[in-house]
Amino acid sequence: MARVKRGVTSHAKHKKTLDAAKGFYGRRKNTIRAAKAAVDRSMQYATRDRKAKKRTIRALWIQRLNAAVRELGLTYSRFIDGLNKAGITLDRKVLADMAVHEPEAFKVVVDQAKAALPKAA
Repeated sequence: MARVKRGVTSHAKHKKTLDAAKGFYGRRKNTIRAAKAAVDRSMQYATRDRKAKKRTIRALWIQRLNAAVRELGLTYSRFIDGLNKAGITLDRKVLADMAVHEPEAFKVVVDQAKAALPKAA
């Protein structure tokens, strides 16, 4: 069996890592050992922050909904409770978009949620 030299394989792996490190500062962009460590860490940050982004965006939708329903005389938690009791299954993303772009339609949804809530004694 002939001997296999691995220069082509290792060059390709190094090139892939250095391409991923493009834009990094100092030796991290052109020294394979430093670049590999920096790229591995950047991938960990990217994975973590994709999860964090979902939390942040949901919090933004909730803030927008809270502001919109307070103008109509309701709090966010009472609004969500009213939606559940009315059987309306719109998610927060759609509701926040409605509140910003279609206030008349949003007001109709809020009125339905209000009607489903029990009257305060």
